[in-house]
Amino acid sequence: MISVTAPPARFRDLLASEWIKTRSLRSTPWTIALTALFVTGSAAVSTLADDAADSGPADFRPFDAYPAAGYWTLMLVAASMGALTVVSEYGSGLIRTTTVAVPARGSVVLAKAAVTAALWSAVGAAVSVASFLVSQAVLDGRGAGVAITCPGVLRALTASALLAPVCALVGLGLGVLLRHAAATMVTSVFVLLMLPTMFSESARWSADVKHTLVSAAWARLVRPWDPGPESLGYTATVPGSWTVFALWPLIAVAVAVLVVRRRDV
Repeated sequence: MISVTAPPARFRDLLASEWIKTRSLRSTPWTIALTALFVTGSAAVSTLADDAADSGPADFRPFDAYPAAGYWTLMLVAASMGALTVVSEYGSGLIRTTTVAVPARGSVVLAKAAVTAALWSAVGAAVSVASFLVSQAVLDGRGAGVAITCPGVLRALTASALLAPVCALVGLGLGVLLRHAAATMVTSVFVLLMLPTMFSESARWSADVKHTLVSAAWARLVRPWDPGPESLGYTATVPGSWTVFALWPLIAVAVAVLVVRRRDV
């Protein structure tokens, strides 16, 4: 009797599988489209409501192109969708089929992370560019527009584009750890949005904690100016904020891989 053993799944096969799972969900394109529309619309509304822009040419206004309301929404949606790539399989039991077909659980998580990062990087880049163009279209009509070469513009655009994949990967990592949709969503809201508001920059220890959080790092990167010498606060550095942007998704994915390798499904 001849035993035939199927070859192990290649990583590109896992990527293709995860992409099929992602695009086959009807909610994915609608969620992305509505989120992009809302974030871009919030930039337009914020710019139209900025009475200071009527005074003529001005410096880059990040709160016009990248308003907090729009980008906090983007953070929540990206984190939720990243978490759903994992918790939906745990909820339906499909994860058991996946791990039987691919015993290398760490590779499955890495494939999910790669597809999630690629998708939300594209979404983040499109939304960030659209937000800037929309805000500048309004400001140009008032003679207050700025070029992309203006100090701080490119950094703000890049940080806002990367905010979506960073949060999506954080959501994915939390989904692997918690394996429950509601718990993951609540934890994502707390970590990404609520926790930073509990700390201020008036005290050194409080500022140090706040500067390690994603939303605080994004807020620092989109702000083109530095506080003056009269400021009593402890402001984060630009390199430190970029480091926070890099470490959060890396740690989230690394912990997720470690966890799935050590526990039962």
